[in-house]
Amino acid sequence: MWKIVIIDDDRSVLEGMKNVIPWTELDAEWVGEAMDGEEGLRVVLACQPDIVITDIYMPVLSGLDMVEQLNKANFHGKIIVLSGYADFEYARQALRLGIADYLNKPISVQTIQDVLERTIATLEEELEQRHRNEELEEKLKLYEPFVEKEWIKSISTGPDHTKLPVTRMIPDAYRYWKERRHAVIGIEMIRTDRVTRASTKDLSLFRFALANIIQELSREEWPDSHYVELFSSHSAIILHAPNEEWSDLTMKQAYRFGERIIQSVRSFLDITLHVGIGTFKTSWMEIADSTEEAFQALYFKNTTPLEGVHLYEYVSGGQKEQQAYPISLRPVKFYQQMAEAMKLFQEDKAKQIVDEYFGQWSKGGDVSARNLEMLGTELWTIFAYTLFEVGVQLEDIVPMNEVTRGELRTVTTLEQLKEWLYGKIHMICGSRSGNENIKHRQAVDFIVQFIHEHYAEPITISDLADRIHISRNYLSLLFKKAMGESFNSYLTRIRMEKAKEMILEGKHLIYEVADRVGYKYVPYFSTLFKKYTGCNPTDLYKNK
Repeated sequence: MWKIVIIDDDRSVLEGMKNVIPWTELDAEWVGEAMDGEEGLRVVLACQPDIVITDIYMPVLSGLDMVEQLNKANFHGKIIVLSGYADFEYARQALRLGIADYLNKPISVQTIQDVLERTIATLEEELEQRHRNEELEEKLKLYEPFVEKEWIKSISTGPDHTKLPVTRMIPDAYRYWKERRHAVIGIEMIRTDRVTRASTKDLSLFRFALANIIQELSREEWPDSHYVELFSSHSAIILHAPNEEWSDLTMKQAYRFGERIIQSVRSFLDITLHVGIGTFKTSWMEIADSTEEAFQALYFKNTTPLEGVHLYEYVSGGQKEQQAYPISLRPVKFYQQMAEAMKLFQEDKAKQIVDEYFGQWSKGGDVSARNLEMLGTELWTIFAYTLFEVGVQLEDIVPMNEVTRGELRTVTTLEQLKEWLYGKIHMICGSRSGNENIKHRQAVDFIVQFIHEHYAEPITISDLADRIHISRNYLSLLFKKAMGESFNSYLTRIRMEKAKEMILEGKHLIYEVADRVGYKYVPYFSTLFKKYTGCNPTDLYKNK
């Protein structure tokens, strides 16, 4: 109910107002009264009513002085002023103080009812808006980690000026970056038979496990670092080092970190990684330059500082082919933008990205036929990998050998490559798969990422359905269609993969592992673990 306080130095007015206000009809209640401004101030602050009806001329403290004191006390209710004098100056002062309405006595019953109805309607609108704002705030809290990740990703590849108009702004949590040097480790998951034959579901598990291993190693080797998933089979780690502690030894530490990543992933996942390392930069705004260096080192297989390890460091100048892709062209950023556009089947966006990048390349890069073929082949591979992640087999649309052995070898100019890409982008985006509801795919991607980050919490498909405003049953169908298994099955599989990793590390007892992946009842955890891995957690712990 709406709470109302009445303040007037005339007792008959107080009683009359209480009698004429249609309390039930307005869903309102009387909560207090006063006969002077000072007492009125105390009553209002104590009762915190929604509406205050007050006279102007009162002893001790006038109505307008009381309103001014209420404003200073951050009172948010509505104030209706009654005046026995038609004085414009009082009305002007009242309006300046933000009162809801100004009425001259005597006031008819209908007038007071109309004014209260309007005032309550305004309160209802404001309440509804507050609820909307609270819902929006909750959504922003939910998406905040994802927004933060996207910001870090944009810094690692080079900000998109269409999305980040103020590219020099840095969130408060990362202001310390200004006193650090930064280098990037570029990571490529090599497409062995084990990787290329993986289903969409298994590929998602590979990426989850890879991220887990790298983040665990980061906590040991380089706590001040950030892991970033990039296009297709690529990812990166941004390393931060204090300026005063930085030296040539810091780069050697980065080499050892890269080596441990390669060895650990090979040991735990039987997956081969190649790693490239960019140089340390003195400004956080140059992180994208280090990313480009890291992937150039990977792509062109520059010098290997550690014998027998697929770890490469950037060499300025480098090979002749390397000079065709100067750092300023930002090929990694280009690949990342193309992957994101194709994943969502955004034909116009993808063509715009090609047009802008080729415009830059024509001014600052080597556009020889060989380099054009290399770029086309690399883009086609990225398309294939990206579309596979959303359940589309690019081979079903255009066979790979038809692209690499025939069409690309006839491309000799930048314009020809652009036209060839335009045609392929149109073909892919116009395919049956490209017409699927993109929002549904985004919903599934959101859930997968949420599971990867909150697997230890008691999450359910119903909770997530409420968050993204899709019915539980429909979301279950979408998830199973996209991932090839149910939500609960995928959540359990992720938990078991994380549990297996922790058991093999040997740092936690079985009951601790169970608790860390969301299970309070150890026997139930053990049963699920054996079902998904084929062995008891205790046996794995003993034989690790």
